Amino acid sequence: MRARLLPLLIILMAAVLLALGIPLAVSLAAAQQQKVVVDRIDDTARFASLAQFVSDRPRGSRVDSGSTDERGETLSRELVKYHGLYDIKAGVFWRDEEVMANAPLSWYIPDEGEVRDAFDEALQSRRSHDPKQVWPWERDRLVVASPVIYDGDVVAVVVTESPTGQMRSKILEGWLVIGAGEGAAMLLALGAALRLTGWVLRPVRVLDATTHDIATGRLKSRVAAAGGPPELRRLARSFNEMADNVEDVLEQQRAFVADASHQLRNPLSALLLRIELLALELPEGNEEIASVRTEGKRLAQVLDDLLDLALAEHAEADLRLTDIGELTAERVASWSPLADGKGVRLVGTCPATTAWADPVALSSALDAVIDNALKFTPEGESVKVEVASNGEVSTVVVADRGPGLSDEELTRVGDRFWRSPGHQNIKGSGLGLSISRALLAAGGGSISYERHEPHGLKVTVTVPRAVPGT
Repeated sequence: MRARLLPLLIILMAAVLLALGIPLAVSLAAAQQQKVVVDRIDDTARFASLAQFVSDRPRGSRVDSGSTDERGETLSRELVKYHGLYDIKAGVFWRDEEVMANAPLSWYIPDEGEVRDAFDEALQSRRSHDPKQVWPWERDRLVVASPVIYDGDVVAVVVTESPTGQMRSKILEGWLVIGAGEGAAMLLALGAALRLTGWVLRPVRVLDATTHDIATGRLKSRVAAAGGPPELRRLARSFNEMADNVEDVLEQQRAFVADASHQLRNPLSALLLRIELLALELPEGNEEIASVRTEGKRLAQVLDDLLDLALAEHAEADLRLTDIGELTAERVASWSPLADGKGVRLVGTCPATTAWADPVALSSALDAVIDNALKFTPEGESVKVEVASNGEVSTVVVADRGPGLSDEELTRVGDRFWRSPGHQNIKGSGLGLSISRALLAAGGGSISYERHEPHGLKVTVTVPRAVPGT
């Protein structure tokens, strides 16, 4: 969940910072340019005031940069000095575009372009519009023009054309500062997001782990409702209450099954004894008494299996680091005489591999699985038992060559009292595999079933190689 939530928070924070940073960067660029434009306006206004004195003469007379007129010479010197200091082209041009004074001397009003537009606009007795925004990656120049007014008429125009390198450098420096600030803010926000998601999701992870523990049979697991938002703390307390109630119900169920099985065994044993006494008074080979005796023994086996199942679901696993290969080899050796008696080959491949398991519980589970395989494997076929390790788990695979199960039956195998409709004539209570599943679940193990092609059933017993819950 954190892998999905954290990128979403990062995207939202980045969007907010960009929404703030981009307007700030644009505003900074506009402010820097406006500062330059204001300076150029002041400069053109000063030159216009000087040019006004040069223009203060009879109409029709002209003064250019080569004139001996003292005022004209002063204006020319100021423009040359201004161009030399700032590398800004500047000039004062009469209405007919003749030069009053300019620097450099080669600079004139072009036929078109930004300089021409600013000159024409100043002739209308208006200062030229603010130039378009110059960005750091551009090389545009700023043009500012101001009219020279004499007796209410525009007689000349002052035009300046400024380089933008220094302004663009300042804009770029400002942007770098903004970028560094936003980067630092992003890092701080990322750290806060990590802390926030950790604080919010830690109880969720604990709840998920506890749910898994309970689902795998560790019913004593509970959630520590100590951290996280208040809603998650309430959820943790509610979960613990639910787990307590479920455990109480299951405990009552186990106790009922165990007590009922135990209480029924005594009258059933007495009944079986009376059947045996009754059989002594009847002719030998009486079919009715033999049938009653068989059903009584079957009922006794069911009660024993119910009691074993109740104990298996109730008992705590005694986990130990166990050599699974050695334990499996022992069980194969124990079942080999029965397999030989049925004409079935019981083959074990049991290399040494260690895992955490309850040896007694695992032995009982393997006994149930091997017994089940031998029951359904016909004479002349084989049952293979293979031990392997795969990363974090060790497995014991028991594969038989019996009739196998259909896909629908595979979904039900291991259910209590369930037996395949095609195998009702084979002895059993339908609880053996349920007992195996309960024994394995207590230690963090599991049991699964699949087809063994071309026919047969493959049962896989899995136990963890690390201590469950670590």
